Amino acid sequence: MPTYKDIDYALTRSDRSKTASIYVERDGSISVRVPDHFTDEEIEALIEQKRYWIYKHLAEWRELNAAQVEREYVNGEGFLYLGRSYRLQWVDEQRLPLMLKGGYFLLRRDPKTQADPDTAFKAFYREKGGEKIPQRVAMYAPQLGVQVNDIRVMDLKHRWASYSTKTGNINFHWRCMMAPLTVLDYIVVHELAHVLVPDHSPAFWSEVDKILPDYRERQRWLREHGAGMDL
Repeated sequence: MPTYKDIDYALTRSDRSKTASIYVERDGSISVRVPDHFTDEEIEALIEQKRYWIYKHLAEWRELNAAQVEREYVNGEGFLYLGRSYRLQWVDEQRLPLMLKGGYFLLRRDPKTQADPDTAFKAFYREKGGEKIPQRVAMYAPQLGVQVNDIRVMDLKHRWASYSTKTGNINFHWRCMMAPLTVLDYIVVHELAHVLVPDHSPAFWSEVDKILPDYRERQRWLREHGAGMDL
């Protein structure tokens, strides 16, 4: 990972990018995306120019993540699904390791699930995401006039979603299924807009704004509550 003075960053060069962009990822890391022709000196000049912006957003990230929720797998603990918190209840017998039923997350009490309850929840979010997210993509893609190939739900570490210009695929983090539907739609439209514009230039946000004029509110919710969307 390159470093400029006290700033470590991940660098991505793209022949589709017309402008350079810097952003703070969900895990607090710094990503820099530049056109292929950018020299190392130009990249360092960009980081130097944006130094105050980077420090400001890192401070905001630390403040938001200071309130990160620490969940325990005990009866009554709340777990998110599509923006709503459901209480956990351990049960002795049921067909699946985890079910959402009667307003509760029902977690089967067996040695495997008790030893690793995370796996049951991640499988639940992946399954539900595999059903819900393609529906939202199918709704918004025609509005933007774009097409995508495969849609996958997985663990993306520090990103909510990613679009690949090489494959035409969009990957979504399983944590997206914790967000309210309005915020999930923002994540979907955000990635679909990248089919048209690879960077976060004004042209990109213009495409998002055409579909979601209130995208800033949805974006703000994700920034303020994203740290709590975890296990």
